[in-house]
Amino acid sequence: MSDHWGVAADNPFSASRVRPGAIPFLFDEQPPLDSLLEQLRAGGYWGQIVGAHGSGKSALLAALRGGLESSGLRVLHIELRAGQRRLPISLRKLRSAKDISVIVVDGYEQLSWLARIRLKHFCRRRNLGLLVSTHHPAGFPSLCTLRPSLPLAQKVAAQLQHGYPELVMPSDVAACYAAAHGNLREMLFALYDIYEQRRGNLGKL
Repeated sequence: MSDHWGVAADNPFSASRVRPGAIPFLFDEQPPLDSLLEQLRAGGYWGQIVGAHGSGKSALLAALRGGLESSGLRVLHIELRAGQRRLPISLRKLRSAKDISVIVVDGYEQLSWLARIRLKHFCRRRNLGLLVSTHHPAGFPSLCTLRPSLPLAQKVAAQLQHGYPELVMPSDVAACYAAAHGNLREMLFALYDIYEQRRGNLGKL
């Protein structure tokens, strides 16, 4: 398909565009990034981001990680999948890792109780920061609790479509947000399909 609008003829809701860190995190009712980074620093770089599946936890973690690295800290990022009860790297190997300042665990609630205890103990003994995302409070200093809203969903969709043909309308966002019960990730998957279908229809004109 040719480029009719002066932009790459692709889908702004594609996986590469909506992955955490691909676009700046949009703050709704949460404190701005600088405030969260200062709060994290004051707490010895220990903290938790709480929110339901698809609420934007991974996106916020990516933003915080970028801020930490910009300040000169070395961050080890660990992303856990559903049912992953152990860390993908052993603490024994981590002992030999040099210059790590903060460990970031996305999906901390997946870990077993014993794995959590061992990780906390490891970080405390080595004076490392530990920043986690979790569905429920996990005993860390709380940075924020993410609660997506329709206005935020509209802002995310508008940001993604900036510079692209506006084929997804606010009414589409509202319908997909409601159908996904506030899960922004599932909403974006649905918007991808809508955009792809309408883009295909335009190519037939």
